[in-house]
Amino acid sequence: MAIAFPVRLGPAENTLIEQLNAAGAADQAERLAGAGLPTRRVETYHYTDLKTLLRSVPPLTRAATSASAPALEVPGAYQLMIANGAVQAHGTAPAGVIVGKAEGSVLTTRDDVIVRLNTAFAKESLVLNLEGSVDPVIQIDRRTEGPAAHASSSARIFVADNGSATIIETYSGSQEAHLANHATYLDIGANANVTHITVDLSAKASTHFATVEYQIGENAKLRSLVIHAGAALERTQIFSRFAGEGAYADFTGLNLVNDGQHGDITLNVNHEVPNTGSKELYKQIARGRSRAVFQGKIVVERDSQKTDSKMMMQGLMLSDEAEILSKPELEIYADDVVCGHGSTCGKLDEDWLFYLVSRGIPKEEAETMLVRGFLEELLDPIEDEALNESLKAIVDSWLLGK
Repeated sequence: MAIAFPVRLGPAENTLIEQLNAAGAADQAERLAGAGLPTRRVETYHYTDLKTLLRSVPPLTRAATSASAPALEVPGAYQLMIANGAVQAHGTAPAGVIVGKAEGSVLTTRDDVIVRLNTAFAKESLVLNLEGSVDPVIQIDRRTEGPAAHASSSARIFVADNGSATIIETYSGSQEAHLANHATYLDIGANANVTHITVDLSAKASTHFATVEYQIGENAKLRSLVIHAGAALERTQIFSRFAGEGAYADFTGLNLVNDGQHGDITLNVNHEVPNTGSKELYKQIARGRSRAVFQGKIVVERDSQKTDSKMMMQGLMLSDEAEILSKPELEIYADDVVCGHGSTCGKLDEDWLFYLVSRGIPKEEAETMLVRGFLEELLDPIEDEALNESLKAIVDSWLLGK
């Protein structure tokens, strides 16, 4: 008979259990007390051992009394703010945009600790209904303000049939050791065309968790872009479901990690109906003693014939101490599909570097030029010029060490 030994809990787990009980989530507290935070033994957290990485948890957040400067300003964008989990007052919405809020979190129930914590702690959700061709860009500015705090936020976005929109979500706040846990549910109607971007610009001492769920309708098109350029510990997890035939999505992302940082992008793409397609392209750049992680899984269900899906991870190491980890997976139950995956990793091309330096370009500038070229195919498809420039400025700032 197997003997069950009690789990040894650390300070972070004990604090989370106390906070869950205080929030009235006794069932979740009991579950966490029995299992603890995920370790390497949990496959989806194999490279992000939260039991080891999450050393402490700050107190639950209170209402924000002040706001820091915006971490990213997109000229012309319609801005909405969620501060310390609370939806803030907003200006007059542009045509086709209806703004509201609802109680609780928006995430689907699933066996994941980050999802369960957001569900337990998120008190309200921003609700956006987008109809027609929405112009300008919609920016959801999520802040964690004040002293170090544990904050949870949530947003549900509906894009109506035949609609189009570009949405960027930015995560930032005061320069404290926050723990922020964000959720987004994006439902894309038939024949809609959506670009959705998430950018972490949190404080260097903070921890950033984000969960994004996509529901993609018939003949809809999605471009998803994740950028990590902030917190010491970052994890964005994406759960995507193709629900209508003819749907197509580009899933892209960029992990920018520096000395002491750990960035993780985990992707699960589920093709549930026939005649759908997806392309997954994720890039990681690591320097100093840092770790960049990509885990990607494509699932093709039994009835999902004619699925076309290809996944690629490309890593660039700018120091000998950097680590780039990749785990692409295919799980295919249909027999008439075109699917594949690949992964590459290396350093800057010495021949190209020599070529540029030999023509009088300083070495640092030459390295920057090569890195920009490496990232070009991620950012160039962003059609809004002001947004594109804002995203390139994030990359340039990281390259300059700012």
